[in-house]
Formats: sequence, C-alpha cells, structure tokens
Amino acid sequence: MDMSQFLAPKSDQTNADDLISGPRTITVSHVSGTGNADQPVSVHYEGDENRPFKPCKMMRRVMVAAWGADASQYVGRSMTLYRDPKVKFGGMEVGGIRIGAMSHIDRDIVMALTVTKAKREPYKVQVLKPVAPKQAAEDKAKAGADALVARLAAAQDTAALDAVIADGKFSGQRAWLKQNRPELAQLVDDAVNAALARVGDGFPAEATAPCAQGEG
Repeated sequence: MDMSQFLAPKSDQTNADDLISGPRTITVSHVSGTGNADQPVSVHYEGDENRPFKPCKMMRRVMVAAWGADASQYVGRSMTLYRDPKVKFGGMEVGGIRIGAMSHIDRDIVMALTVTKAKREPYKVQVLKPVAPKQAAEDKAKAGADALVARLAAAQDTAALDAVIADGKFSGQRAWLKQNRPELAQLVDDAVNAALARVGDGFPAEATAPCAQGEG
C-alpha cells in the first residue's frame, strides 16, 4: 500500500505537503486569477482535482522570467514542483513549493531572487527534459498464452499432445487464463482443438481434462 496517497491535506490548492513523497511534474491546463491579493494566481494542471498550484510571488517571477508575462501561453507547458523544507512563514520553517525545472526554455535559467528584504540569492531552474514515451510493457499473460499455443503446435502425435495437456503447469496456466484473461484462454482452447484434430484424436478441448476419482 502506498502511504503517500493518504498524506494530502484537505485544501483548495496544491500544498507543499502534497510533495513530501517527492517532486511532481505538472502540465498546465489553464491559468486564472483568484481575486485574492495574497494568492492572486491559480495555475490549473492536468489531474489537479480542482486543487491548483497557487505560486508565491517568487515563483510567479520565475514563471514570467521563463515563459513571459502572457499566461495564456503557459497552456500545455510543464514544470516540476518540489517541496523546499527551508521555506519560512512567520519565522518558522514550514516548507513551500518551488519550481525546479520547466519545459519550453532553451537552457537552464539562473536569476537573483529576493529571499528576505535584505538578501537576494541565485535561483536556478533547469530545462525539463522531455520524457521518452514508455515502451509498452510486455504483456506477460499474452506471452504465456503464446507459449502454451507453441507447445501444442509442437506436439506431433497423440501421446505428445496428451503429455502437454496433462502437464500440471499447462493446466494451471490455462485455468488462470480462463479466470483472468478469457480472450487468451479462448486462443489456447482453439489451439487445443486444432491440435486434437491434427493428430486425429478429435475430442473437444474440455474432454481432455483428467477424470475425477470414481468417474469412468
């Protein structure tokens, strides 16, 4: 069980505590004003569940420096948010959201941002590298079904076919497919019947199951 799913506070916005489990890359869906002087901007993103990112003034400056002042141009662009535990509020370190990387910039950006009234520090935003599309995960069930079909196809006579069908591993995999992947189980059933017809037995697939004790 992933405990991080139970850490999100009840709120109308994305909070620093939402990122305790790690950074999150978001893709902007639209930007709107809030009418709140303290948090005037809501950055909505795909899958935000109506809990937008409301950047502080420092992060708004970062966004304007990277993407320009026209917020309509932000749609479809991405950035990586992370939790900075050193962010202070009321003199206490409570943590805050920071932007670590952004798409649609040619190179890493370093800018001087005001940390306190008397202190400015360099702040770096990295280029958000495009994520290579994940290769489709191998369908192990399909591979298993294909292997069963191949075993059936390799059986050249009745004895060999009977040995395949009676094998406990074969019957176990076949039972699992019937329960979880019926479309693949049907492929195996068809291959069984084809093999039976090929070697001249002719019995239907289900008739090859071992008889229960006491049956004729």
